[in-house]
Amino acid sequence: MERICYGLGYRLDVEKHEVVIYPSCPLVEPLRIGRRGEGFAKTNLVEPCHSTYLLILHSVAFFGSVELWEDSVR
Repeated sequence: MERICYGLGYRLDVEKHEVVIYPSCPLVEPLRIGRRGEGFAKTNLVEPCHSTYLLILHSVAFFGSVELWEDSVR
C-alpha cells in the first residue's frame, strides 16, 4: 500500500490500530482502515479520489482484510 499511495501522491500513515490514507483531493476525508477491517471515509463523490478509494478498498478486500460497502447516490 505504501508504494501505491506514494505513486498516487497520497500520504500513508501506519498507526498501531489503523492505516490512514490522506488524499490529495480537497473536500475528501482521509481513508481510515482499522485493524479489524472497519473504517469510513466521506469522499463527496470527488473524482478521482472517490474511484481511487474504491480501487484501494477492492484490492484490500480481495485479500480478505476489509469488507467493502459503498453508499453512493448518483
